Amino acid sequence: MHGEALNAHDKFSFNTPIIESEEDWQALVNKALIQAEEFALLIEQLPEEKLWQNIADEKYGIYYRNIHGIIEHTYYHLGQIALIKKLVEA
Repeated sequence: MHGEALNAHDKFSFNTPIIESEEDWQALVNKALIQAEEFALLIEQLPEEKLWQNIADEKYGIYYRNIHGIIEHTYYHLGQIALIKKLVEA
């Protein structure tokens, strides 16, 4: 989305700091909210015709599919958080 080469690896799929305090948790939440806002702004700026083009290489699919996948994956994790919150409160 920034115009850089696609350079993703599975080894970065759970590359987060250890949460040891409320401050650590709030920092992680704030980072996620800032990144979500930035992502939304980048999507808004993306020309519509770009949605139907390959993101980097044909094997990665089109922008639309990848953006939609990121949003669905985020909702999946939001659901996990909601379930964990209910368990903790119970």
